[in-house]
Amino acid sequence: MARPRQTIVSLEDTPYYHCCSRVVRKAFLCGIDNSTGENFEHRREWVDARIIELATIFAIDICAYTVMSNHLHVVLKVDADKVKEWSDKEVLIQWHKGFKGTLLTHKYLKEEDLNSFELQTVNECITEYRKRLIDISWFMRSLSEPIARMANKEDKCTGRFWEGRFKSQALLDEAAVLACMAYVDLNPVRANMAATPETSDYTSIQRRINSAMKGEQPAELLPFVGNERLNMPNGLMFSVKDYIVLVEDTGRIIREDKRGAISSSSQDILNRLNIPAENWLKITTEFGALFKGAVGALPALTEYCEHLERKRRQGAANCQRWLCA
Repeated sequence: MARPRQTIVSLEDTPYYHCCSRVVRKAFLCGIDNSTGENFEHRREWVDARIIELATIFAIDICAYTVMSNHLHVVLKVDADKVKEWSDKEVLIQWHKGFKGTLLTHKYLKEEDLNSFELQTVNECITEYRKRLIDISWFMRSLSEPIARMANKEDKCTGRFWEGRFKSQALLDEAAVLACMAYVDLNPVRANMAATPETSDYTSIQRRINSAMKGEQPAELLPFVGNERLNMPNGLMFSVKDYIVLVEDTGRIIREDKRGAISSSSQDILNRLNIPAENWLKITTEFGALFKGAVGALPALTEYCEHLERKRRQGAANCQRWLCA
Protein backbone atom coordinates (compact mmCIF):
# COMPACT_ATOMS: atom_id res chain seq x y z
CA MET A 1 0.00 0.00 0.00
CA ALA A 2 1.33 3.44 -0.95
CA ARG A 3 2.45 5.61 1.96
CA PRO A 4 1.40 9.26 2.37
CA ARG A 5 4.27 11.52 1.32
CA GLN A 6 4.59 13.04 4.81
CA THR A 7 5.48 9.58 6.14
CA ILE A 8 8.40 9.35 3.69
CA VAL A 9 9.97 12.82 3.89
CA SER A 10 11.85 13.61 7.11
CA LEU A 11 14.04 16.70 6.77
CA GLU A 12 15.19 16.08 10.32
CA ASP A 13 17.05 13.01 9.01
CA THR A 14 18.08 14.03 5.51
CA PRO A 15 17.54 16.73 2.89
CA TYR A 16 18.32 14.30 0.04
CA TYR A 17 15.62 12.41 -1.91
CA HIS A 18 15.53 10.30 -5.06
CA CYS A 19 12.36 10.69 -7.11
CA CYS A 20 11.22 8.78 -10.17
CA SER A 21 8.14 9.45 -12.30
CA ARG A 22 6.81 7.25 -15.12
CA VAL A 23 4.35 7.73 -17.96
CA VAL A 24 1.21 5.60 -18.14
CA ARG A 25 0.56 5.46 -21.86
CA LYS A 26 2.24 3.07 -24.26
CA ALA A 27 3.62 6.01 -26.23
CA PHE A 28 7.13 7.04 -25.24
CA LEU A 29 7.84 10.16 -23.23
CA CYS A 30 10.65 10.80 -25.68
CA GLY A 31 12.76 9.07 -28.30
CA ILE A 32 11.36 6.95 -31.13
CA ASP A 33 8.34 4.75 -30.42
CA ASN A 34 9.05 1.52 -32.28
CA SER A 35 5.37 0.55 -32.34
CA THR A 36 4.30 3.68 -34.23
CA GLY A 37 7.53 5.03 -35.69
CA GLU A 38 6.84 8.45 -34.18
CA ASN A 39 9.72 10.49 -32.81
CA PHE A 40 9.17 12.18 -29.43
CA GLU A 41 12.81 13.10 -28.84
CA HIS A 42 11.98 16.79 -28.49
CA ARG A 43 10.07 16.06 -25.29
CA ARG A 44 13.33 15.31 -23.53
CA GLU A 45 14.23 18.96 -23.96
CA TRP A 46 10.89 19.96 -22.40
CA VAL A 47 11.66 17.94 -19.29
CA ASP A 48 15.29 19.03 -19.10
CA ALA A 49 14.37 22.71 -19.37
CA ARG A 50 11.59 22.40 -16.80
CA ILE A 51 13.86 20.72 -14.23
CA ILE A 52 16.39 23.54 -14.57
CA GLU A 53 13.67 26.19 -14.38
CA LEU A 54 12.22 24.76 -11.17
CA ALA A 55 15.67 24.84 -9.56
CA THR A 56 15.52 28.65 -9.85
CA ILE A 57 12.10 28.78 -8.17
CA PHE A 58 12.12 26.25 -5.33
CA ALA A 59 14.54 26.07 -2.41
CA ILE A 60 15.41 22.63 -3.75
CA ASP A 61 18.74 21.86 -5.41
CA ILE A 62 19.27 19.40 -8.26
CA CYS A 63 22.00 16.86 -7.50
CA ALA A 64 21.42 14.59 -10.49
CA TYR A 65 18.79 13.88 -13.13
CA THR A 66 18.23 11.92 -16.30
CA VAL A 67 15.38 11.76 -18.80
CA MET A 68 14.71 8.29 -20.19
CA SER A 69 12.25 7.06 -22.84
CA ASN A 70 9.30 6.51 -20.48
CA HIS A 71 10.44 7.85 -17.10
CA LEU A 72 12.67 10.38 -15.40
CA HIS A 73 14.90 10.40 -12.33
CA VAL A 74 15.93 13.32 -10.12
CA VAL A 75 18.04 13.43 -6.97
CA LEU A 76 17.02 16.47 -4.93
CA LYS A 77 18.37 18.32 -1.90
CA VAL A 78 15.83 20.33 0.07
CA ASP A 79 17.40 23.55 1.38
CA ALA A 80 15.13 24.38 4.32
CA ASP A 81 17.61 26.94 5.67
CA LYS A 82 17.47 28.94 2.46
CA VAL A 83 13.70 29.38 2.54
CA LYS A 84 13.87 30.44 6.20
CA GLU A 85 16.29 33.21 5.25
CA TRP A 86 14.02 34.59 2.53
CA SER A 87 12.01 37.66 3.49
CA ASP A 88 8.26 37.71 2.90
CA LYS A 89 8.80 39.65 -0.32
CA GLU A 90 11.45 37.22 -1.51
CA VAL A 91 9.09 34.29 -0.91
CA LEU A 92 6.44 35.97 -3.08
CA ILE A 93 8.97 36.86 -5.77
CA GLN A 94 10.13 33.23 -5.92
CA TRP A 95 6.55 31.93 -6.03
CA HIS A 96 5.53 34.35 -8.78
CA LYS A 97 8.41 33.11 -10.95
CA GLY A 98 6.47 29.92 -11.55
CA PHE A 99 2.91 30.49 -10.33
CA LYS A 100 0.25 33.18 -10.66
CA GLY A 101 -0.19 33.98 -7.00
CA THR A 102 -3.18 36.11 -6.09
CA LEU A 103 -4.32 39.66 -6.74
CA LEU A 104 -3.41 40.55 -3.16
CA THR A 105 0.08 39.06 -3.30
CA HIS A 106 0.80 41.10 -6.44
CA LYS A 107 -0.57 44.25 -4.77
CA TYR A 108 1.65 43.54 -1.76
CA LEU A 109 4.77 43.37 -3.94
CA LYS A 110 3.79 46.62 -5.62
CA GLU A 111 3.49 48.13 -2.12
CA GLU A 112 -0.11 49.15 -2.71
CA ASP A 113 -2.29 49.91 0.30
CA LEU A 114 -3.92 46.88 1.90
CA ASN A 115 -6.35 46.79 4.81
CA SER A 116 -5.75 44.57 7.85
CA PHE A 117 -7.88 41.70 6.51
CA GLU A 118 -6.04 41.78 3.18
CA LEU A 119 -2.66 41.83 4.95
CA GLN A 120 -3.69 38.84 7.01
CA THR A 121 -4.68 36.99 3.83
CA VAL A 122 -1.31 37.83 2.23
CA ASN A 123 0.56 36.63 5.32
CA GLU A 124 -1.33 33.34 5.20
CA CYS A 125 -0.36 32.96 1.53
CA ILE A 126 3.28 33.68 2.34
CA THR A 127 3.27 31.05 5.08
CA GLU A 128 1.78 28.50 2.68
CA TYR A 129 4.12 29.41 -0.18
CA ARG A 130 7.14 29.15 2.13
CA LYS A 131 6.12 25.55 2.90
CA ARG A 132 5.48 24.69 -0.73
CA LEU A 133 8.88 25.98 -1.87
CA ILE A 134 10.56 23.13 0.05
CA ASP A 135 7.87 20.57 -0.72
CA ILE A 136 9.05 17.71 -2.97
CA SER A 137 5.47 16.90 -3.97
CA TRP A 138 4.96 20.45 -5.21
CA PHE A 139 8.25 20.28 -7.07
CA MET A 140 7.34 17.04 -8.85
CA ARG A 141 3.81 18.25 -9.53
CA SER A 142 5.20 21.45 -11.04
CA LEU A 143 7.53 19.36 -13.19
CA SER A 144 5.00 16.86 -14.49
CA GLU A 145 1.85 18.92 -15.09
CA PRO A 146 3.18 21.28 -17.81
CA ILE A 147 4.82 18.36 -19.63
CA ALA A 148 1.55 16.39 -19.48
CA ARG A 149 -0.42 19.30 -20.89
CA MET A 150 2.01 19.79 -23.78
CA ALA A 151 2.16 16.07 -24.55
CA ASN A 152 -1.63 15.71 -24.45
CA LYS A 153 -2.00 18.70 -26.77
CA GLU A 154 0.56 17.21 -29.14
CA ASP A 155 -1.11 13.77 -29.01
CA LYS A 156 -4.58 15.35 -29.33
CA CYS A 157 -5.93 13.45 -26.35
CA THR A 158 -6.87 13.89 -22.71
CA GLY A 159 -6.30 11.91 -19.53
CA ARG A 160 -3.31 10.99 -17.44
CA PHE A 161 0.13 11.17 -18.93
CA TRP A 162 2.09 10.33 -15.75
CA GLU A 163 1.40 7.72 -13.13
CA GLY A 164 -0.67 9.04 -10.25
CA ARG A 165 2.22 8.90 -7.77
CA PHE A 166 5.91 9.40 -8.21
CA LYS A 167 8.39 7.18 -6.36
CA SER A 168 10.28 8.92 -3.59
CA GLN A 169 12.99 7.54 -1.29
CA ALA A 170 15.11 9.19 1.37
CA LEU A 171 18.91 9.06 0.98
CA LEU A 172 20.22 9.02 4.53
CA ASP A 173 24.00 9.40 4.18
CA GLU A 174 26.65 10.45 1.68
CA ALA A 175 27.19 6.88 0.49
CA ALA A 176 23.51 6.55 -0.43
CA VAL A 177 23.52 9.98 -2.08
CA LEU A 178 26.59 9.35 -4.22
CA ALA A 179 25.52 5.83 -5.20
CA CYS A 180 22.08 7.04 -6.21
CA MET A 181 23.53 9.94 -8.19
CA ALA A 182 25.82 7.57 -10.10
CA TYR A 183 22.89 5.20 -10.68
CA VAL A 184 20.82 8.04 -12.11
CA ASP A 185 23.65 9.49 -14.19
CA LEU A 186 24.46 6.07 -15.70
CA ASN A 187 20.87 5.21 -16.69
CA PRO A 188 21.38 5.98 -20.40
CA VAL A 189 24.64 3.99 -20.49
CA ARG A 190 23.04 0.93 -18.89
CA ALA A 191 20.09 1.19 -21.29
CA ASN A 192 22.44 1.50 -24.32
CA MET A 193 20.99 4.91 -25.11
CA ALA A 194 24.52 6.36 -24.91
CA ALA A 195 28.01 4.90 -25.10
CA THR A 196 29.56 7.15 -22.47
CA PRO A 197 28.39 9.61 -19.78
CA GLU A 198 29.53 12.62 -21.82
CA THR A 199 27.30 11.56 -24.73
CA SER A 200 24.26 11.06 -22.49
CA ASP A 201 21.99 13.87 -23.61
CA TYR A 202 19.62 15.54 -21.13
CA THR A 203 21.45 14.31 -18.06
CA SER A 204 23.17 16.03 -15.17
CA ILE A 205 26.44 14.20 -15.79
CA GLN A 206 26.68 15.62 -19.30
CA ARG A 207 26.16 19.12 -17.87
CA ARG A 208 28.85 18.53 -15.26
CA ILE A 209 31.34 17.19 -17.82
CA ASN A 210 30.73 20.04 -20.29
CA SER A 211 31.25 22.60 -17.52
CA ALA A 212 34.31 20.79 -16.15
CA MET A 213 35.96 21.03 -19.56
CA LYS A 214 35.79 24.82 -19.09
CA GLY A 215 37.07 24.59 -15.52
CA GLU A 216 33.63 25.38 -14.15
CA GLN A 217 30.63 23.76 -12.50
CA PRO A 218 27.07 24.14 -13.85
CA ALA A 219 25.19 26.86 -11.97
CA GLU A 220 21.93 24.91 -12.37
CA LEU A 221 23.14 21.94 -10.31
CA LEU A 222 24.21 21.54 -6.69
CA PRO A 223 28.00 21.95 -6.85
CA PHE A 224 30.69 19.68 -5.48
CA VAL A 225 32.53 21.63 -2.78
CA GLY A 226 35.30 19.26 -1.67
CA ASN A 227 36.02 17.89 1.78
CA GLU A 228 34.21 18.99 4.92
CA ARG A 229 35.67 22.11 6.57
CA LEU A 230 34.75 25.21 8.55
CA ASN A 231 32.25 27.57 6.87
CA MET A 232 31.25 24.75 4.57
CA PRO A 233 29.30 26.06 1.56
CA ASN A 234 26.15 24.33 0.36
CA GLY A 235 27.15 21.44 -1.84
CA LEU A 236 28.31 17.86 -2.20
CA MET A 237 31.36 16.87 -0.16
CA PHE A 238 33.55 15.52 -2.97
CA SER A 239 35.49 17.06 -5.82
CA VAL A 240 33.68 17.26 -9.14
CA LYS A 241 36.72 15.78 -10.92
CA ASP A 242 36.73 12.71 -8.67
CA TYR A 243 32.98 12.20 -9.14
CA ILE A 244 33.20 12.42 -12.93
CA VAL A 245 36.08 9.92 -12.96
CA LEU A 246 34.11 7.60 -10.67
CA VAL A 247 31.07 7.70 -12.96
CA GLU A 248 33.26 7.20 -16.03
CA ASP A 249 35.05 4.22 -14.45
CA THR A 250 31.75 2.68 -13.38
CA GLY A 251 30.20 3.22 -16.80
CA ARG A 252 33.07 1.46 -18.56
CA ILE A 253 32.76 -1.57 -16.31
CA ILE A 254 29.00 -2.00 -16.62
CA ARG A 255 29.16 -1.81 -20.43
CA GLU A 256 29.94 -5.28 -21.78
CA ASP A 257 31.69 -3.82 -24.83
CA LYS A 258 34.02 -1.61 -22.75
CA ARG A 259 37.12 -2.55 -20.82
CA GLY A 260 37.37 -0.71 -17.53
CA ALA A 261 38.51 -0.81 -13.94
CA ILE A 262 38.16 1.28 -10.81
CA SER A 263 40.98 3.84 -10.81
CA SER A 264 42.95 4.79 -7.70
CA SER A 265 41.03 8.07 -7.25
CA SER A 266 37.72 6.22 -7.55
CA GLN A 267 38.89 3.59 -5.11
CA ASP A 268 39.76 6.37 -2.64
CA ILE A 269 36.14 7.56 -2.78
CA LEU A 270 34.81 4.04 -2.27
CA ASN A 271 37.16 3.58 0.68
CA ARG A 272 35.85 6.80 2.19
CA LEU A 273 32.28 5.60 1.68
CA ASN A 274 33.22 2.19 3.10
CA ILE A 275 31.78 0.39 0.05
CA PRO A 276 33.69 -2.48 -1.63
CA ALA A 277 34.10 -2.07 -5.39
CA GLU A 278 31.95 -5.11 -6.18
CA ASN A 279 29.15 -3.72 -3.98
CA TRP A 280 29.43 -0.35 -5.70
CA LEU A 281 28.96 -1.91 -9.12
CA LYS A 282 25.93 -3.86 -7.89
CA ILE A 283 24.34 -0.77 -6.33
CA THR A 284 24.89 1.54 -9.29
CA THR A 285 23.48 -1.10 -11.63
CA GLU A 286 20.46 -2.21 -9.59
CA PHE A 287 19.75 0.63 -7.15
CA GLY A 288 16.05 0.79 -8.00
CA ALA A 289 15.59 -2.96 -7.56
CA LEU A 290 17.67 -3.28 -4.39
CA PHE A 291 16.18 -0.39 -2.42
CA LYS A 292 12.44 0.21 -2.30
CA GLY A 293 12.43 2.57 0.68
CA ALA A 294 14.93 4.79 2.50
CA VAL A 295 18.60 4.05 1.80
CA GLY A 296 21.50 4.35 4.22
CA ALA A 297 23.59 2.68 6.89
CA LEU A 298 21.62 0.85 9.58
CA PRO A 299 22.06 3.49 12.35
CA ALA A 300 20.75 6.22 10.03
CA LEU A 301 17.90 3.99 8.83
CA THR A 302 16.95 3.19 12.43
CA GLU A 303 16.78 6.87 13.40
CA TYR A 304 14.77 7.68 10.27
CA CYS A 305 12.20 4.98 11.09
CA GLU A 306 11.99 6.08 14.72
CA HIS A 307 11.32 9.70 13.77
CA LEU A 308 8.54 8.60 11.42
CA GLU A 309 7.20 6.15 14.02
CA ARG A 310 7.62 3.10 11.83
CA LYS A 311 7.55 -0.31 13.45
CA ARG A 312 9.89 -1.97 10.96
CA ARG A 313 12.92 -0.91 8.92
CA GLN A 314 12.00 -1.55 5.31
CA GLY A 315 15.01 -2.63 3.26
CA ALA A 316 17.32 -3.00 6.28
CA ALA A 317 18.79 -6.29 4.99
CA ASN A 318 19.86 -4.85 1.64
CA CYS A 319 21.21 -1.68 3.26
CA GLN A 320 23.34 -3.79 5.57
CA ARG A 321 24.46 -6.14 2.81
CA TRP A 322 25.39 -3.62 0.12
CA LEU A 323 26.27 -0.41 1.99
CA CYS A 324 28.51 -1.90 4.68
CA ALA A 325 31.97 -3.33 4.10
